[in-house]
Amino acid sequence: MSGNNVVVPVILSGGSGTRLWPKSRKQHPKQLLQLTGALSMLQQTVQRVAHLGAPLVVCNDDQRFQVAEQLQAICDAPWTILLEPLARNTAPAIALAALQVVAREPDAVLVVLPADHLIREDDRFRLALQRAIQRAQDDYLVVFGVTPDKPETGYGYIRAAAGSEDGAPVNRFVEKPDLETARAYCASGEYFWNSGMFVFKAGTYLDELARYEPEMLAACRAAMELAVADLDFIRADRAALELCPSQSIDYALMERTERAWMVPLDLNWSDLGSWSSIWEMMDKDADGNVKLGDVLTEDCSNSLFHAEGHLIAALGVKDLVVIDTKDALMIAPRDRVQDVKKLVARLEREGRGEHLVHREVYRPWGSYDSVDHGERFQVKRIVVKPGQSLSLQMHHHRAEHWVVVQGTAEVSLDGDIHLISENESIYIPLGARHRLTNPGKLPLHLIEVQSGSYLGEDDIVRFEDTYGRK
Repeated sequence: MSGNNVVVPVILSGGSGTRLWPKSRKQHPKQLLQLTGALSMLQQTVQRVAHLGAPLVVCNDDQRFQVAEQLQAICDAPWTILLEPLARNTAPAIALAALQVVAREPDAVLVVLPADHLIREDDRFRLALQRAIQRAQDDYLVVFGVTPDKPETGYGYIRAAAGSEDGAPVNRFVEKPDLETARAYCASGEYFWNSGMFVFKAGTYLDELARYEPEMLAACRAAMELAVADLDFIRADRAALELCPSQSIDYALMERTERAWMVPLDLNWSDLGSWSSIWEMMDKDADGNVKLGDVLTEDCSNSLFHAEGHLIAALGVKDLVVIDTKDALMIAPRDRVQDVKKLVARLEREGRGEHLVHREVYRPWGSYDSVDHGERFQVKRIVVKPGQSLSLQMHHHRAEHWVVVQGTAEVSLDGDIHLISENESIYIPLGARHRLTNPGKLPLHLIEVQSGSYLGEDDIVRFEDTYGRK
């Protein structure tokens, strides 16, 4: 709260973080990952502005349950999740949030933050945030400009004569430069990294959008007027949003408005856009290595190793990035990691699933891990959260055998209820209507063995579902 204005944190949790593959994937992207500590990037961002009040998170449909679960783990305030039925970039996403907020708080100030940034000095960020909120109350559209500590070609730049902590009007926005230009920018002292973090009144943002992008505002307004409640989510209307231009806030407004103001941020900040940026931000050993997970090195230097589930042993390498997951291993020179997105694009072109999901897949009821598969069988480890249920379903092409290894399972099988304890099992014939529930207070773990002519995830006919999935 500042003055008489309500302040609402708006967290943008879209994007797929392709340059952080194979850890970051479309259905479980970098903002939901624990890349730098015990909390995910989304959770760290929410905690950074928790003193302002309840957050509003904008995310896509695929990630809604994961976002809700992560918020539930850390938030006491009644958060809101606004669903984008399709991606339309940051300007429409912020417009949807502004319309949601302004309907109940006409003078609210929005603090708009991407969910995947790392800030080490939260106290200094809060001081800058107070200055930005004051400027926003004067109807400025405030952007944070990070004081550069090196020439960086991966960021856009802002030119502003920021001689004080309160900042200055923005003179110009600049696209990502080449290295020589970036060096000149840093030497001048007049250029700052464009952080992509903003503060403004919801009403001011909508007024400026009406001036510069009326078609975008009209589509977003229609999408929110037709929005529906879906469980604990607010779902904007897809048909209306399909008519909305796709545009970033920089292109749509910040480069055109006369109200742009920059508040400087002189602190340790990164958008974690690549594995090299994670290497730069993390603590290193005496040889300059970052080791995450079970890593053993001998005569290695200035490298990043990320192990998941088993040992990485490295000998005599330098300036490498080695990222190991359950189903993919990526190795690259540290100065080439900006090109990881080319690997992701190739995986997508070739129809491979590794760009989309991990071997371990998260669902609103829990998760499953495909530990083995063959021509006519597949083995999964399934974890069901306490009190949760899978859908009532059947399969046309496969039968299943469930073995409980921890907890108790309640199984509905063609209308009959069975309680299956640890070390007990049940057979689900092909075509049988069945449902799995965890009636206990601890997670349920079971092993599922599938057999049949087709084992794809699309061989599911749902009759009832707690989570509203088709």
